[in-house]
Amino acid sequence: MDHRLLVIIPTYNEIENISAIIKAVFQLDLDFHVLVVDDNSPDGTAIEVKKLQHHQTNLFLEVREKKVGLGAAYVHGFQWALQHKYDYIFEMDADFSHNPKDLIRLYEVAVKEKVDMVVGSRYIKGVNVVNWPLSRVLLSYFASIYVKLITGMKIHDATAGFVCYHHQVLRKIDLKRIKFVGYAFQIEMKYRTFVNGFSIQEIPIIFTDRTKGVSKMSGKIINEAVFGVINLRLKQLFSLL
Repeated sequence: MDHRLLVIIPTYNEIENISAIIKAVFQLDLDFHVLVVDDNSPDGTAIEVKKLQHHQTNLFLEVREKKVGLGAAYVHGFQWALQHKYDYIFEMDADFSHNPKDLIRLYEVAVKEKVDMVVGSRYIKGVNVVNWPLSRVLLSYFASIYVKLITGMKIHDATAGFVCYHHQVLRKIDLKRIKFVGYAFQIEMKYRTFVNGFSIQEIPIIFTDRTKGVSKMSGKIINEAVFGVINLRLKQLFSLL
């Protein structure tokens, strides 16, 4: 059976990366479609995507009014994917921190092993992160340990943003109730997948920090993750999730 595959790439000021990342996905041997969800980037990211659409029939663009966070962009993309009846939906960054070739590995594990969520993990086999300062590696690594302790999930990389979902996961999760935007969004999606009884598997990837553009990391996003995990666990305990 041929599956419909959609890669969602959220963007804000990714003019330096967007053309190359889209072309890299379309060069893969599988028939991936691409949806760019742009938060009205002032640098012209959406304009560049529109130019590429003249040459790529399976490239789609959704432009939102303003920048309101990664989580909201992905939820918008998930809803679009479900409306257009895609079978497998992928999260991927625009900045080449995730190797587009690994999309095929995510998909193959999902199909061959009948896994509902496949996570490209930086930490399942040691620490596979390139060009990050030690402080950020430690923050990310220990954040995942913290998440495991609080939630009970056996996931090594809870904040990972390179993920393949079977469409049934996104249909089951009430996307309108997703509230977090940064690291906590990635944790929330995995936790909601976990508590709904779906299967989750991690595969090792090498994560390479961006060489172009500017990181969107901030103290606010870190605080959201720290306190958001406790909030999620309490909601689940009281059947409010």
